[in-house]
Amino acid sequence: MWRGVGLLSASLILSLTTLAPAAAAPAKKAKAAAPSKSTAAKPASKQVAAKATSGKAAKTAPQVAAKGKAAKADVQEAKASKRDRGGKSAKRAFAEERRGGKTNVARGSDRVQRTLSARGKANERAERMAARETRLAIRTVAHLPQEARPARLSFGQLAGLRGVEDPLELKSSVALVLDQDTHEVLLSKNDHAVLPIASLTKLMTGLIVSDARLPLDEMISITEDDIDYEKGSRSRLPVGTTLTRGELMHLALMSSENRAAHALGRTFPGGMQRFVGLMNARAMMLGMKDTRYVEPTGLSSENRSSAYDLATLVNTAAQDPLLRQLSTSQGYEVAVGNRVLQYNNTNRLVHNPDWQIGLQKTGYISEAGQCLVMQARVAGRKLIMVFLDSSGKYSRLADAERVRRWVEFERAPTNTAASNPYAS
Repeated sequence: MWRGVGLLSASLILSLTTLAPAAAAPAKKAKAAAPSKSTAAKPASKQVAAKATSGKAAKTAPQVAAKGKAAKADVQEAKASKRDRGGKSAKRAFAEERRGGKTNVARGSDRVQRTLSARGKANERAERMAARETRLAIRTVAHLPQEARPARLSFGQLAGLRGVEDPLELKSSVALVLDQDTHEVLLSKNDHAVLPIASLTKLMTGLIVSDARLPLDEMISITEDDIDYEKGSRSRLPVGTTLTRGELMHLALMSSENRAAHALGRTFPGGMQRFVGLMNARAMMLGMKDTRYVEPTGLSSENRSSAYDLATLVNTAAQDPLLRQLSTSQGYEVAVGNRVLQYNNTNRLVHNPDWQIGLQKTGYISEAGQCLVMQARVAGRKLIMVFLDSSGKYSRLADAERVRRWVEFERAPTNTAASNPYAS
């Protein structure tokens, strides 16, 4: 029995030896295919799964590579397309900017041309106005501050007339107050002094025009001849303004408009020379022996008179209703071009209800000082007042107020004092 078992074992060993080479070859192949010992030692199921995965990966790699190349190509194409679009957009933007720049340049050129044209017209207009207004009034000395300019003395100051005292302590160098009806002299101060009379001259100008009975609705134009080249004074009536003769008289007597007064004399029949001749002739006829006129405005210091002569002129002019009305008018409007100008009376006493003024005229140039003549009713009496060479703009009006209060006080029954209680 044990012999039989041994024979069977020996035959089994021989068969296994025969089969060993055949089994070794697949093992070697498996070993070569396996990446590592751990892979060879894996169970069969795991080896099958690894084979399947490696096969799938082997199949997927080319596809991934192909897809990567395609994606890269797409990216490159997109970049190229973007560059093309960017280049076209940049070119388009540059072209539009260039066209916009040309348009802006064209608009800027038009704007510059219009600006230059407007400036040229403005400069021409300014030059014309400057030539008209300041042709002979250009100052050759540097302008000094107002405070630094030396005060120009009037003729009355130079003659020492302001040092003369009077009972009312008036600020005017020359004064005369008399009753128009009785010719009684109530107050006098340097009444025979002959001084420049400034725009008081316009009373005689108005009297000559009124006496001539010229049509007041006749149109008269202001020209360059009416510009003041002696004093360089300003006017609100530009050259070319056309007004009626009545309007010019109104402005001359109420607001002391110099161009209006000059135009009245210039357009008088026979011209300016005849007009001034009539002014002097009328003064002589009235007995104004100390009076002389050289022009109708009063801007010249050669127009001179005395307080007595001016009282005579006021007495005569106060009998003319037109002169009374125009000289005491509080205000007047005139149309000048496209504007309406408001003129006011140079004597603010005409607005005061305490005053009953029948005729008045103010005047001023540096040689004459502040001047005022009036015909007014005070305390029931018609008085003629003359004030020449007053020291300030409002002092002539203050002197008139002193005289009015003084006359009213003198008529009061309780008055016994000879001095003036209102002098202050």
